[in-house]
Amino acid sequence: MSEQATTTITDSTTNAAKWNKADTEWVLSLFGTAVGAGVLFLPIKAGLGGFWPLVVLALIAGPMTWLAHRSLARFVLSSKNPDADITDVVEEHFGKGSAKLITFAYFFAIYPIVLIYGVGITNTFESFIVNQLDIFEIVDNVKVSGIPRWLLSGGLIAAMTAMILFGKDLMLKATSALVYPLVIILFGLSLFLIPSWNTSMLTIVPEASSFLPVIWLSIPLIVFSFNHSPVISQFAKAQRKSYGENAVAKSDLICKRAGQMLLGFVMLFVFSCVLSLSPEQLAEAKAQNISILSYLANVHDSVLIQYFGPFVAFAAITSSYFGHYLGAQEGLNGLVKQVIPKASEKKISTFSIAFIVLTTWAVAIINPSVLGLIETIGAPMIAAILFLMPMVAIKKVPAMQKYASDKAANIFVTICGLLAITSVIYGAF
Repeated sequence: MSEQATTTITDSTTNAAKWNKADTEWVLSLFGTAVGAGVLFLPIKAGLGGFWPLVVLALIAGPMTWLAHRSLARFVLSSKNPDADITDVVEEHFGKGSAKLITFAYFFAIYPIVLIYGVGITNTFESFIVNQLDIFEIVDNVKVSGIPRWLLSGGLIAAMTAMILFGKDLMLKATSALVYPLVIILFGLSLFLIPSWNTSMLTIVPEASSFLPVIWLSIPLIVFSFNHSPVISQFAKAQRKSYGENAVAKSDLICKRAGQMLLGFVMLFVFSCVLSLSPEQLAEAKAQNISILSYLANVHDSVLIQYFGPFVAFAAITSSYFGHYLGAQEGLNGLVKQVIPKASEKKISTFSIAFIVLTTWAVAIINPSVLGLIETIGAPMIAAILFLMPMVAIKKVPAMQKYASDKAANIFVTICGLLAITSVIYGAF
């Protein structure tokens, strides 16, 4: 080995052992990717089961998040190609057929989230018009905005999509810049709600026979709300470029600290929201199909929350829509290319835009349960890629078998992934 190569390895080892500014930036990036509109629906589902199941969920959410994302980063780093993304790694280890399957699964892990945000943005805007602006009509003893839902949802979805199509670079910058103020605002709201905490949730203790099912049915939303897998490929590639053979150790540490940060901020927000409301109010928020911030704005006496809450919810959902729309369109373009290889890029792009916008509009008009969409479609697909695929690789791929010795962590990740997927079947019956 040459002296220059030895020096390079020594430098990368030394750098990997030190925490630096780039590491902090990646922690914030992973954190920002996870913190989106999904967090605004987490307190409703997680709190409906009562306070004590929520405590158990808080205890397992951190290890779930860290260990699953750590395994996915290790999977990407197991490739012989330093520039490989997750699809390339799947093709390398499992073949082209599996790569196509993962592309399909990845699209259906992102696409339902776009549908969720189409419903969420419509309900947030309508709730604001009715409850804060006090502009409404009474239809079947229910307050509605007076704007036909098909027109309101179509206008909002068209406006958000147009901003992406005609100002993609600006929207990406705005989305990135918006993440951190949103986090600060959510943290501030968490503290602001503390004087409103009450003990009503502490009295709700599920029977022993339903305690575990309550936790089981909440796991998909934990998976969804803490998910930052879309950026893991780029993250892992950056670590390999900076640290070479020491990239795994560095990525493990960064994933751990991002998970700790997520657990602290998100669960503080969840507990603060849950403890400031009653079980009946959480059930009402679920029935109204609105985010926790919109509901708080409707029932809280504070003028700050009444107007600031809907604004934060609107900003969070809009910024999340931008990122997931682009991911869904990219995934659909890839699927169409696999089916019709000779189709032109322009025609594929036009089809993808039309398909995503029209289906999102249709679902927004129908107004299905946001929590239901997360639990039955989004979270299981995410769990399959994030939790189970790396565990299969540890069993089947020689480059991953060195991680088989960490049996406790591997079993825990596998169980969490299976619980997230099977809870859909359990919930259906």
